[in-house]
Amino acid sequence: MKRIGLISDTHTFIHPGLFNSFKECDEIWHAGDIGNIETADNLAAFKPLRAVYGNIDSHQVRVVYPEFQIFRCEGVKVLMTHIGGYPGRYQPLIRNLIVKEKPGLFISGHSHILKVIYDNKYQLLHINPGAAGKSGLHQVITFVRFTIDGKQIKDLEIVEFQR
Repeated sequence: MKRIGLISDTHTFIHPGLFNSFKECDEIWHAGDIGNIETADNLAAFKPLRAVYGNIDSHQVRVVYPEFQIFRCEGVKVLMTHIGGYPGRYQPLIRNLIVKEKPGLFISGHSHILKVIYDNKYQLLHINPGAAGKSGLHQVITFVRFTIDGKQIKDLEIVEFQR
């Protein structure tokens, strides 16, 4: 069983509430727009970090973190990227990856809009954790916590902070 803390779009800002919110998590997953390598290093010093780069990330971030992560966590195949769309509106490249890889969990960021949607067509759960940083139009900073236990994704919680 793994407890995951999921964020996106920090844009160099780590909300102080993240450390308390993710203290029981085994890993932090970051769906891009980290902001700089120091932000990634600070997160990785706190918990093991899996991340992808986003459209605002520099070459320093892109050297360390890929555009896509495809991996298994427990019994769930995960596909994570920054810009990917959502059920019914996937980017063409992402749709092709979903068809090829058949993930049970698809994670993306970019929109700054929190979404948790089950995709019946591709039999996967899509999560966009919204935005964890201060940059953008969003009024609420959001994180997502969940557990992967074998093949089950469960205990999903949304953490919110006012900007």
